[in-house]
Amino acid sequence: MDKTRSSDGTDIAFDRLGEGRPVILVSGATCTRAVHAPLAELLAADFTMLNYDRRGRGDSGDTLPYGVEREIDDLGAVIAAVGEPAAVFGNSSGAVLALRAAADGLPITKLALWDPPFMVDDDAPRRQREYVTQLTALLDAGRRGDAVALFMTTIGLPHEMISGMRQSPMWPGLEALAHTLAYDAAVMGDSTLPTDLAASVRIPALILTGSDSGAWAANAAQALTSALPTAQHRTLDGQNHAVAWDALAPELKEHFSRSA
Repeated sequence: MDKTRSSDGTDIAFDRLGEGRPVILVSGATCTRAVHAPLAELLAADFTMLNYDRRGRGDSGDTLPYGVEREIDDLGAVIAAVGEPAAVFGNSSGAVLALRAAADGLPITKLALWDPPFMVDDDAPRRQREYVTQLTALLDAGRRGDAVALFMTTIGLPHEMISGMRQSPMWPGLEALAHTLAYDAAVMGDSTLPTDLAASVRIPALILTGSDSGAWAANAAQALTSALPTAQHRTLDGQNHAVAWDALAPELKEHFSRSA
């Protein structure tokens, strides 16, 4: 593990492995960098992989108040630690953070985005407002487990599954990350696609979705691919939102290896 320092003084922890063009991995909600460790291993033969903990997670620090611009600065600090522009893979809400960072002008050479969770229906902003209101109330009351359960309910997990997870050894780790659900909510904004922001991102982008992720993922990918000036969309057959890394790695290798 290594650390770099963001512009507000927050320490950001990352693992570096492999050799070649740099690729940075950005995780989604309720995840530390551990989620991408197997993916980094799969790609390390071809790239220099940097797998980092977003602020407030794992071995990284946190500085309040939270701001999306601070998370963008964190990614910028990881790129600076590489010493050259880097490609970026973003997973779920991490894909949205990566997109925002590219639009902000960070030295990103290419994007690959897995299941960016934009919503395209007219009711999406109302649902997001209600979720943020409930999440904020639970976090303010110190009900971290209920906050995680709310998030899981919002993304469609059945109540029986969530109840079982609350009894599992993994649950304390999820509760430890509960406060960062508010960070991901801020990254998502009103949950709809910011088309003007996407239109400003002119680097090569690959949008990847699972055939079993759900209609929301296919709809989001279609909208984002149309909005980005230079984008391709591929669907991985048999994959859902919890993609198998050995299915994803060849797609990332091909995309990041291209000269343009």
